Amino acid sequence: MQKISNKTKQFLVLLLKLLIVGGAFYFIYERLSKESVLEFDRFKTEILPKQSWVAIVFILFLSFLNRFLEILKWQNLVKTITTINVAEASRQVLGALTLALFTPNGIGEYAGKALFYPKEKTKKIIFLNLICNGIQLILTILFGTLGLVYFNIYFNVIPTQYLVIGIVGTLLLILLLFLSKKINFKGYSFEKLIQKINKISKGIHRKNILLGVLRYLTFSHQYYFLFLMFGVELPYLLMLSAITSVYFLASALPSFNFLDFAVKGSVAVFFFSLLGVKDWIVLFISTLMWFLNTVLPVVIGSYYVLNFKMQPQKTV
Repeated sequence: MQKISNKTKQFLVLLLKLLIVGGAFYFIYERLSKESVLEFDRFKTEILPKQSWVAIVFILFLSFLNRFLEILKWQNLVKTITTINVAEASRQVLGALTLALFTPNGIGEYAGKALFYPKEKTKKIIFLNLICNGIQLILTILFGTLGLVYFNIYFNVIPTQYLVIGIVGTLLLILLLFLSKKINFKGYSFEKLIQKINKISKGIHRKNILLGVLRYLTFSHQYYFLFLMFGVELPYLLMLSAITSVYFLASALPSFNFLDFAVKGSVAVFFFSLLGVKDWIVLFISTLMWFLNTVLPVVIGSYYVLNFKMQPQKTV
């Protein structure tokens, strides 16, 4: 009876793996088969012939660097529980990314990484992933706010009074959280969260922040260099302010990873149309960023999903 149970379990795990990988490739195919979005023929005839192999390799390198920095971030944070090498960190990050493709705002990534560890470590892994993603979100908000303020000087996209109200309101909200940190909600409080964060060594936090900044600079400049490849030549700070504003506003919108390019693309069209950039270029670059930084890692992550083995659980 036990053998039947084990075989059934193995079959269900295999079925789940195939559903995840099959679903991932289906959604990727659906997105990439939309010629109206990709404008691939136009890119192939007008843009690609003008590019040197050095420029293409450089853009691909930035995609590798972007994901590699995320892998190093995860390896650094997991030190608080166990030591893993870069290969194992890659397996966990890319495997979890594949699962996150179907979930809103990448929530599936939390469950995906937890599957690589025994059940008793699930809460710790989810917390560490929260720290890992949290610093990236904070940097997105920080750089995005600065970018939006700078962009707003040239194009009054948000009335100044509303922008000031938004910034002041955010600062007041942070202050309120600190003042009410002892208030408990179902056993949770802001104070307990801070205490848990402080239990992690400052060295790990510093490295996490540094890697987070480097990763943000990597993918935001990849965006910038792609615009240069497409012949868009605008002042550096103005371009960067538009890019950081796009990431900031897009991060506030609920989305699935497989629709990430559509969300960022629609926000980007608004900002870059003010700079006189053609819509098809903005949409194509948004799709290309999604392909390079999500699709390619998911293809590799699919291999890890198919070869995934459940962690043995402790028996009482």
